[in-house]
Amino acid sequence: MTATFLNFPATAPAPDMQADIAIVGVPHGTPYRKGEASHSAASPGALRAAMARYADKLDHHDYDLGGPMLGGTETRVVDCGDVAGDPADPEGNRDAATAAVHAILGAGAVPVVLGGDDSVVIPFVAAYEDQGPLCVVQVDAHIDWRDEVDGERYGWSSPMRRTSEMPWVTHMVQVGMRGIGSARAGEVADAESWGSKIVTAREVHESGIDAALRYVPDGANCVITVDCDGLDPSVIPAVAAPAPGGLTYWQAVELIQGVAQRARIVGFDLVELAPDRDADGLSALAAGRLVCHAVAAIARQS
Repeated sequence: MTATFLNFPATAPAPDMQADIAIVGVPHGTPYRKGEASHSAASPGALRAAMARYADKLDHHDYDLGGPMLGGTETRVVDCGDVAGDPADPEGNRDAATAAVHAILGAGAVPVVLGGDDSVVIPFVAAYEDQGPLCVVQVDAHIDWRDEVDGERYGWSSPMRRTSEMPWVTHMVQVGMRGIGSARAGEVADAESWGSKIVTAREVHESGIDAALRYVPDGANCVITVDCDGLDPSVIPAVAAPAPGGLTYWQAVELIQGVAQRARIVGFDLVELAPDRDADGLSALAAGRLVCHAVAAIARQS
């Protein structure tokens, strides 16, 4: 690894590492066509590159946060590099991602995952088997409740369905849904029957981010998963499935900060950035800043 996120120290994910927050890239998940590289495989590197301009400014005043990013805390942040993977070995990719996140949790650190497409959410949350109960807070244009697509049950249309089947996941809040996606009426009914609270983008625009935060249980341990297409294309256009009317940058920030204030963030991921569609680098910049906000929120709650 030649560069780390914000020049944080590099270390391998291990139960004995010294860290409070550990960033790890997961470029490879479960493709729908075995052997085909993900449209988001280059995203971890793109996010690190976009944030490189701020690497020597961690002690500078961040106006979004009212002070330096880590808030003057002694929070130890490390970058564990990327989990090795192979588009031809989806099961191996899932096992490796789960093992890396499990090692980070074993060290008592909070994992911050740089995806990768939305399929990496499944092995990410799978690592919390002995860390529940969990509330999963998802930002996405789609509910991702397909049981399978062309026979594949672990692809990027299924992460919330697979997550709902994990006994340690007891609550789910899905935010930003809009437009037409892969869900049929049956998937929406299944999500609502399970107990997921679906908050559309329109509801957030009409009522503010409290429309979603009110469903987050007080004091809950929360994993936040942000699909970049959950934000409006005016903020992050470089995604595989852009849809107008998504969350604004500030609504996404308010959600992250609001979860940290109401509950506790025990994990965060950002997925579905498509670097090959990001000619000017602005999508990686906005997405990278959301990762910074997550790190800052976690640091301030510890």
